[in-house]
Amino acid sequence: MTTLYDVPADELIEAAAVELAEEDAIDAPDWAEFTKTGIDRELPPEQDDFWQRRAASVLRKVATDGPVGVGALRTAYGTSKKGTNRYEVRPHQKTDASGNIIRTILQQLEEVGYVEAAGGEGRRVSADGRAFLDELAGEVLEDLDRPELERYA
Repeated sequence: MTTLYDVPADELIEAAAVELAEEDAIDAPDWAEFTKTGIDRELPPEQDDFWQRRAASVLRKVATDGPVGVGALRTAYGTSKKGTNRYEVRPHQKTDASGNIIRTILQQLEEVGYVEAAGGEGRRVSADGRAFLDELAGEVLEDLDRPELERYA
């Protein structure tokens, strides 16, 4: 049986984003089109399906790293500021991602049943969420034309 570890992450996230959009399981709130993804950003994301992509990515990250909390996910999705744009003379500083976006996505995934609370440790993927990701991984593996991945089929 194919698991989420057997396929490339970007392919799985793309397929999960499409599936979440088709199910209407995850909808972006009204404020999402105006919200930046972190303090180091100047503008909100320009992708039309940003919310579904981020939800798919968060679901995969919770499945691989879980149980995980909002703070750890903020660190994982954060970036580094590189100083001024012209000279980049300032040392790199790590900045966290927006906690409200991650928290809202986790709550939506919890309502759908793909994520569950882990009792003070954060959130972990539920059995339904694991089955969802594994089924998608099987479909992605069938669609990929990569000979090095055929041993997992």
